[in-house]
Amino acid sequence: MTAALKELGQHIADRQADAVIGYEVSDHGELTVEITAATAADVIEWMKRDATCRFSTLVDITAVDHPARDRRFDVVWHFLSMYQNHRVRLKAAVREEDIVPSVTGTHAAAGWYEREVYDMFGILFAGNADLRRILTDYGFRGHPLRKDFPTTGYTEVRYDDELKRVVYEPVKLVQEYRQFDFMSPWEGAEYVLPGDEKAEEKA
Repeated sequence: MTAALKELGQHIADRQADAVIGYEVSDHGELTVEITAATAADVIEWMKRDATCRFSTLVDITAVDHPARDRRFDVVWHFLSMYQNHRVRLKAAVREEDIVPSVTGTHAAAGWYEREVYDMFGILFAGNADLRRILTDYGFRGHPLRKDFPTTGYTEVRYDDELKRVVYEPVKLVQEYRQFDFMSPWEGAEYVLPGDEKAEEKA
């Protein structure tokens, strides 16, 4: 399988030389091809039509945040070829202000995936006719999967019984004042859980 994936990676790199930066097959047998973001739509369309690839099924689109990098985000596409029994991961590094071409023209299912990436990371997709939030509220501030997004968020939502409506309020408890000991109940905690006495009986 590894040899077949290496051949596939080389095939994609040879046929899309202007777009492909590099490829690798991991120890787990996964093929990842790194491309330039500007060529994503063209490469993905070609990979769907090419007889060797035939990646007709878009599985997912997501992103990864690397705040310390100049190209902060990796946009990641996962594809499946049911004809060739192969999977491939495409990724493209983008800056915070970059706009990625939409692949909705090739894969209609990309519409909601791109909306999710926009909602969670703030990455824009050119050509998506319905690029709006999909998991958070329309008035939501920020993008929750960015690593600089505060754990508490910026606002909290509650139902006000007097006003008979949902109200938004600033978060009163900031992250600096939240205390987490990350201690397991079995590692020196001062309280005893139900059932712990059985261990003492056996001892």
